[in-house]
Amino acid sequence: MTALIVARDLVKTYTLGDTEVHALDGVSLTVEPGEFVAIMGASGSGKSTLMNILGCLDRPTTGSYSLAGQEVSHLDRAELAAVRNRTLGFVFQSFNLLSRTTAIENVELPLVYAGMRKRERVARAAAALEQVGLGDRTHHHPSQLSGGQQQRVAIARAIVNEPRLVLADEPTGNLDSKTSVAVMALFQQLWHSGLTILFVTHEPDVARYASRVIVVRDGRIVSDGAQPARDAALDATPPKAA
Repeated sequence: MTALIVARDLVKTYTLGDTEVHALDGVSLTVEPGEFVAIMGASGSGKSTLMNILGCLDRPTTGSYSLAGQEVSHLDRAELAAVRNRTLGFVFQSFNLLSRTTAIENVELPLVYAGMRKRERVARAAAALEQVGLGDRTHHHPSQLSGGQQQRVAIARAIVNEPRLVLADEPTGNLDSKTSVAVMALFQQLWHSGLTILFVTHEPDVARYASRVIVVRDGRIVSDGAQPARDAALDATPPKAA
């Protein structure tokens, strides 16, 4: 089976005045289909820069990056956009929902961009909302939803196009601890269904739900190892009264 992500010697350099800043300094990693990977690191470690490159939102200064068997590190913006729409789903810390549109209309957006007919995209979006437990909230606007529900809408939007890989940037960053566990339980459910998921976090308590943790420091990977993924569903279930 072909690896989903193959990155080799990624370097990303920014110029600030007369100073060069190496946001990434020779990062190499491989992610196989079906993995659930956390990328950890403090602010300024390079983890978000790495996520942007893996998500085809940016290009490395040097190095190579192959996504689902296609070399993408030297594609132009239009080509990168086509790869993103075809292969990736995104979940962001701030949800990035359109406030004046309903949950189902937010979830439909990737299908609109893909040119899908309305009847099919409505059915697909409704099914995605059902999958994340919001089948009864399809016509609610973001202001009528809790933070956890808004993030579930964002997750539904990320999976509606049936991507090969879901990338999540601090997906629990705007949520309280209880809601964060519930969202990670949903990610684990999607992972167990066969989806490959890679997320960025600075919280060890969130990273423990992944099956593999990569730690980034000063633009380099300092550790990369498998771990038994803690069952978020158990943590999300309140204990029964004695």
